[in-house]
Amino acid sequence: MTSPQRFSLAPIFLAIFIDMLGVGIALPVTAPMLLSPDATIIPADASEAFRTIMVGCVLAAFPFAAFFGGPILGAMSDKYGRKKVLILSLTGTLIGYLIFALGIHVHSLALLFLSRLIDGFTGGNIPVIQSAIADISNAQTRAKNFGLIGMAFGLGFILGPYIGGKLSDPTLVSWFDFKTPFLFAAAISFINILLLIFYFRETLTKRRDMPINALTGFRNIRQAFTDPQLRVMFLAIFFCALGFNFFAQFFQVYLIKKFSFTQGDIGDYFAFVGICIAVVQGWLVRKVAKYYSPQQVLHYSLFALGCVLFSMLLPTQVWQVYLVVPFMAIAQGLSAPNMTSIVSESAPPEAQGNMMGINQSVSSVALTIPPVIAAFADLINIHLPIILASCFLMIGWRLMLAYLR
Repeated sequence: MTSPQRFSLAPIFLAIFIDMLGVGIALPVTAPMLLSPDATIIPADASEAFRTIMVGCVLAAFPFAAFFGGPILGAMSDKYGRKKVLILSLTGTLIGYLIFALGIHVHSLALLFLSRLIDGFTGGNIPVIQSAIADISNAQTRAKNFGLIGMAFGLGFILGPYIGGKLSDPTLVSWFDFKTPFLFAAAISFINILLLIFYFRETLTKRRDMPINALTGFRNIRQAFTDPQLRVMFLAIFFCALGFNFFAQFFQVYLIKKFSFTQGDIGDYFAFVGICIAVVQGWLVRKVAKYYSPQQVLHYSLFALGCVLFSMLLPTQVWQVYLVVPFMAIAQGLSAPNMTSIVSESAPPEAQGNMMGINQSVSSVALTIPPVIAAFADLINIHLPIILASCFLMIGWRLMLAYLR
């Protein structure tokens, strides 16, 4: 990798780390806050079923808005450049955190939804970041660079959930409460914006003057699932993302109900998940990429991930839940960057933003569905969301094998 490429990759890495630190800070707070009658966001006499469904709806609001915002940001980044769009995106994230904190302060569920919608629409910056990485990558370095960025995700989740769990714990500091993590997340988002303004070097060399449409997300879904060259690939990605998100987005509810986890416990758990994923995507992915292509890796990693998720049903004690995490991190850590690499390889350099926008639309739908369905599935049996997660992963694995054939 040349020096200019390293200069561009470093601030991208830092931006993702700080962005995911903010996401991680909020992660252990939402479910305990809405499930607890003492938080007063939801009336104290509301049923547990209603609270569980509201958790699912609040979690789903972000990807629902990202479905519309992600492809628009991706197209804008092809037209105006990566830097301007990333700064705009992170500004929306900052505003979203502040509104969420205000919603907690005034006990307004409506403001929580509004903040998640704003943050989702403007915070759907993953296709922009992926496009910037693709700009400075070639066939030999693409999977490695996506793996390095995956490491930034993991590092953000190491510190983020841990900090979020502690910042919301009034037993540590008397004035800590549920809104403190979101105020801290807003502060580090502001720092992130400043770093991008002063240190990020534009990676896009050839711009495309494409129309920007609010309905781009629907067009992307139609293209993803009707284009003969893309259909099987995106169906595979959809089911894989659907399966993993059934686990990832609602597992905190499972931990609360089965093991009586507090927000501090959830923060500690997801910090451990982050450590494992950071090691896998920061070290193992780069080692594996030297010897195996993305196609070869996905043959086995997706099947392993489906099996590992099913094994999440087995733990009966807290230490056993932790025991499964390294195996999940290896399977997911190898799968995610290599699936992104497959998508990137399917488009020419000047269409990376558009292709990543399509990928983001598919991923957003796969993120929106699980929280709501998992909430209702949880009311039937708390193990059902995990069973669904494993089943959808296996469907995605079979579809990926068909595409790679």
